[in-house]
Amino acid sequence: MHMSFGQLTFKHMLKKHLISVVGPTAIGKTELAIRLGEYFHTEILSCDSRQFYSEMKIGTAVPSTSEMNRVRHHFIQTRSIREDYNVGTFEKEALELLTEKFKETDIFIMAGGSGLYADAVINGLDDFPEVDPEIRTGLINELETFGLSPLQERLKSLDSNTYARIDIQNKQRLIRALEITEGTGRPFSSFWGKKSKTRDFETLKIGLRADREIVYDRINRRVDVMMDLGLLDEVRELSEFRSLNALQTVGYREIFSFLDGNISLEGAIEEIKKNTRRFAKRQETWFKKDKEINWFEHDSDIDVIINFIESRIKI
Repeated sequence: MHMSFGQLTFKHMLKKHLISVVGPTAIGKTELAIRLGEYFHTEILSCDSRQFYSEMKIGTAVPSTSEMNRVRHHFIQTRSIREDYNVGTFEKEALELLTEKFKETDIFIMAGGSGLYADAVINGLDDFPEVDPEIRTGLINELETFGLSPLQERLKSLDSNTYARIDIQNKQRLIRALEITEGTGRPFSSFWGKKSKTRDFETLKIGLRADREIVYDRINRRVDVMMDLGLLDEVRELSEFRSLNALQTVGYREIFSFLDGNISLEGAIEEIKKNTRRFAKRQETWFKKDKEINWFEHDSDIDVIINFIESRIKI
């Protein structure tokens, strides 16, 4: 039977699969993604928003040189902290990459703990309405005058869902959530999931999990390794850029506080561990809401995961 061009195209599109590896920080996503990349002879798209920046290597736990030599990674240290880079630009560039790569491969791997960035690639960004720019100006003035805490408490009161899911230490994201909430009279979270764009590939989500005590122990050990690798020197060299949005993140804020003489080095290390544990908890909250994730224990045999993937995709 003769098949039209449209039918051929549709059939071809169904063969393309993005395997999205998610889970809390320090759970083992990098190693799993690499082993899947090796098995399926493909490459990895990183959706970890902290690992985009070339100046931030130790504190963001980017894959080592040997790890990246095993499988090619994309979007790892490809930007400067001086650049204005956001999730909208990432979505556009990631889709352009996938369009090109899917011409030569049927499977591609995506890995990272930034749920917002992963969702942008898979489903597209949510549509948020325009609000009065004076609201943002007022929020920025409040931030500069009174600090983060009052704004955090206001968001918690107005929109507990967003408070639980975003990095409330990130000034830009906190202000964005508040300006939409106050400008529309509706919670920022009420606009999530309103828009799902059609993609020319199918996505299979693989999640790694572990008991909270295990996750917290892995986080604590990772922070100790970061300090051994020279995190203090890395942050010290970036001190003049501390106001940039990229550096408003765990592992850097705490060391800046030490460099300012506000806390001891031991205290800063404990704060990094504590805030990273809080970050992992927010990641868990985010991913738990996604019913499409297929969960595996962090120490699952790789063959079990591969067999599952092969049973779910048809190439």
